Amino acid sequence: MRPEHAEAVLAVFQAGIDSGNATFETSAADWTAFDAARLPLHRLVALDHSPLDRPLLDDGPLDHSPAPRGRVLGWAAVSRVSARAAYAGVVEHSVYVDPAAQGRGVGRALLDALLASTDAAGIWTVQSGIFPENTAGLALHRRAGFRVVGTRERIGRLHGRWRDVVLVERRSPAVG
Repeated sequence: MRPEHAEAVLAVFQAGIDSGNATFETSAADWTAFDAARLPLHRLVALDHSPLDRPLLDDGPLDHSPAPRGRVLGWAAVSRVSARAAYAGVVEHSVYVDPAAQGRGVGRALLDALLASTDAAGIWTVQSGIFPENTAGLALHRRAGFRVVGTRERIGRLHGRWRDVVLVERRSPAVG
């Protein structure tokens, strides 16, 4: 995920927000706030221009090659869950796919690449909270090896309505 992807990444995020079943956020933050809230080493975008209709994943700016061009189909990133040393290997992740690209394997490609990145970095737990109504998101995470920890009932309000969140996590097989 590179700064030149900012506008498209925020647009995909806003589309998820607008769906009403992706996040408690009601509008996408500006790029500065978005960027500051996510760890720099575990960010990906899927771009629409690779062979066999498979998304090209770009994790820039770590590689210094020219940025690939293409429409952003989706993104994935992680945030710290706590500044405490005991939780240094625990992150919360997000995966968002453009509505026009859903059902094409973009979410799975992003999630698999994100998990490879976090495993390689020694992160032992990747977690997320998913609205129960987001059945596609829950199924994607189940297929990627996440387990349901439990349901946090009435954990927050969105548009004046209490919402539950299903807490999912994946423990890295690479970390003992």
